[in-house]
Amino acid sequence: MAGHLVTVGLEVTVWNRTASKCAPLVERGAVAAATLQELGESCDIVCLCVGRTEDVEECIHELVDAAKPRTLFIDHSTISPFGAQKIHKDLSERGFRFIDAPVTGGSVGAQNGALTIFCGGDPADVDEAKGVLSAYGKTIEHVGGPGSGQMTKVANQIAVGGALLALCESLSFAQKAGLDIAQTRDLISRGAAGSWAMENYGPKILKRDWSPGFSVKNQRKDFGYCKEAAERVGAAVPGTQLVDRLLMILEAQGHGEWTTAALFEAMLAMDYEA
Repeated sequence: MAGHLVTVGLEVTVWNRTASKCAPLVERGAVAAATLQELGESCDIVCLCVGRTEDVEECIHELVDAAKPRTLFIDHSTISPFGAQKIHKDLSERGFRFIDAPVTGGSVGAQNGALTIFCGGDPADVDEAKGVLSAYGKTIEHVGGPGSGQMTKVANQIAVGGALLALCESLSFAQKAGLDIAQTRDLISRGAAGSWAMENYGPKILKRDWSPGFSVKNQRKDFGYCKEAAERVGAAVPGTQLVDRLLMILEAQGHGEWTTAALFEAMLAMDYEA
């Protein structure tokens, strides 16, 4: 995502907890900041993409010590919607601006500059942010006030979990039934069973390639936020809870870094239950 910003000619300063990850961007013209404070001091718009709510809070705590008034913070992490609301409130009280802007489209979408970005916050701030987001986003939508971007990402992850389960359950059945699973996947993907998961994760299942992609560990992290939000709004998410329990089996076996398509392995190991 940062590489696309360099490509379109913006002045880009980068920072990563693992400094060596900045090297390819520096070779292309970006400037590496030694600290988050240094980055915050030099940028009018700051984009974050880290892991959990507490990671975002920690980064912003360091950034605001040196940031200019009215700096616009854009968070692409997937975090708690309620955490995003609190961050927005805290930053607003200190004279800064914040958009919760989680993304979907996977690593392929990021590489191709074709992500979908859900933006929660002030509409004027989102309009301003589009000048940056359009470098790597194909669809950029304002979906509501603070936290709404993360609520939309929750809805997205609920759907992702269901599609993943359908794919792995279908192909594990096909294998146990003695079918050619490559042929089965090709045929059913052309009809009503077709999905993004079928197209993108199907080939990984056929190769038994569990390299991420999006890891089991991160998917379970996101499901934690899904369950938190569902409880708060009173929504039933039985499918999400089931997929989370199945992925927990893989994580307990030491496979938290495998791609979520490895759910196929967990399904193969299970027998029919009446």
